[in-house]
Amino acid sequence: MTKEGKQEWLLIFYSVPSHPVSSRMKIWRKLVRSGAVQLKGAVYIIPATDEHQEFFQWLIGEVRSLGGDGAFFRSSAIETMSDAEVRELFISQISEEYRGLDKAVAALEQKVQSIRKGTKLQNKSSLTGELAKAARDFEDIRKRDFFSSTTGEAVEKRMQQLQSGLKGLDKTGPGEAATISPKRAEKYQNRVWITRKKPFVDRMASAWLIKRFIDRNATFKFIEERELNTSGPDTTAFDLRNGEFTHVGELCTFEVLVKAFGIRDRAVKQIAEIVHDLDVKDEKYKNAGTAGVEEILLGIRKTSKNDSDALERGMSVFEMLYQSKT
Repeated sequence: MTKEGKQEWLLIFYSVPSHPVSSRMKIWRKLVRSGAVQLKGAVYIIPATDEHQEFFQWLIGEVRSLGGDGAFFRSSAIETMSDAEVRELFISQISEEYRGLDKAVAALEQKVQSIRKGTKLQNKSSLTGELAKAARDFEDIRKRDFFSSTTGEAVEKRMQQLQSGLKGLDKTGPGEAATISPKRAEKYQNRVWITRKKPFVDRMASAWLIKRFIDRNATFKFIEERELNTSGPDTTAFDLRNGEFTHVGELCTFEVLVKAFGIRDRAVKQIAEIVHDLDVKDEKYKNAGTAGVEEILLGIRKTSKNDSDALERGMSVFEMLYQSKT
């Protein structure tokens, strides 16, 4: 479908008996799978093509076999809406589908990123399989993307980058053994703790841990990874590749800090399990609170004014989580 030129539409309306409910759901699912959009009540619309016309003919036959009735017709215009407004209905509906897929792609990106930071790659074929499923889902959605939404283009680009990143894991090596040198907190006072931009789970939790248990006067700064070598004295890098504190073996940065500074606190241990599962995504602990924490942190990421605001709000979440467990 193109955005230019005169567009023709197919509109279908139907009714089926209210019972059994499964009959109504069956027809509705098929309409959704076709990419049709609900226009009004039981009226659905789809761009006019020979394939869609054949589908509607077949669907009306099925509706009648279920004891219902319906009809469809072709129109070159919807009198109460412009073509642009109708197209926007399709774009809005398909964008929601793409956003659902984008969450799965984001989760894969986090896994790849964790491996790059040092987490041992246990099963590359599993990651490859997840990416292949995402690719199949993308192609399935794209069949219903009649007007080439920008959301779909963005998801496709992200998947291509993920595919390249996954290929690059072959060069990463098997990962380090989880040997962590002990550190003394008194040598890490009044530091500027530097980390990557756009903080999320591991960086938020690690910053909270630093401020509460290691360096109460800590300040935080965000940099690009390539800027690490230009950082000044009295700075300590965390959750950065080649930083002093980052992933080691299968441990996330939060866990590394806990071990390095010998923090023995039951509540911190429970938080470490949540952070590990969210960051490494290996479902090692399967802590019941994991999903809820992730939803809150996603909300913070979406609504924060800047990286500093996101980090502060994320640290507050982990403080409240800590208090709930002590």
